Amino acid sequence: MNYVYRQAAAARGHGYLSANRRAGLIEKLRAEGIHDERVLKVMEKVPRHEFVDEALKERAYENSALPIGHAQTISQPVVVALMTQALLDGKKLKRVLEIGTGSAYQTAVLAELVETVFSVERIKPLTEIARKRMTAMGYRNVHFGYADGMGGWLPYAPYDGIIVTAGAEKVPPALLAQLALGGRLIIPVGPQGRQSLRLIEHTTAGMKETDLASVSFVPLLAGKV
Repeated sequence: MNYVYRQAAAARGHGYLSANRRAGLIEKLRAEGIHDERVLKVMEKVPRHEFVDEALKERAYENSALPIGHAQTISQPVVVALMTQALLDGKKLKRVLEIGTGSAYQTAVLAELVETVFSVERIKPLTEIARKRMTAMGYRNVHFGYADGMGGWLPYAPYDGIIVTAGAEKVPPALLAQLALGGRLIIPVGPQGRQSLRLIEHTTAGMKETDLASVSFVPLLAGKV
């Protein structure tokens, strides 16, 4: 089933393509404290089922993480929404760096809300799949890089916002260095299974840190594969 047909089927309300499933997810997000209407609208618009394998499409609108291969996952919708809401803080950002492209679901959500997204992935097959998927879906404001995310993406720095979709033992110094004054970094920090989702703001007085929620992400690893 091609993308255009799926969109038409969604309008008719069939199975996992049902608009009711997306609407139900949005109600769950509201109940979890997601209040930015722009984020909620985009979370309803972006077809999460396009970012998972065929066997998992029926579960696409569950509020749960799902495997995407290579020991990686597509994040829980509530976590995607929370990270995006915290990153934007009600503003319109121009340049956002994403560390960990993965399935490109978070990438697509960002691409709907910011001017340009720069997304780095260390697993080459995921980079290639993400690039093809996003091109097929019509996104033209995303630049993909195959690189070690620990180093950020220096040629395009500084960034208004940086979002990290894997858990780090410590915040990589390169990411702090590439965050523009007034910018925000959202990153899970801590040992695997016991991470804190942290907001770091680059202020004139230095870096201000706030813990947002307890989360569990796959680990942020160095190197490329």
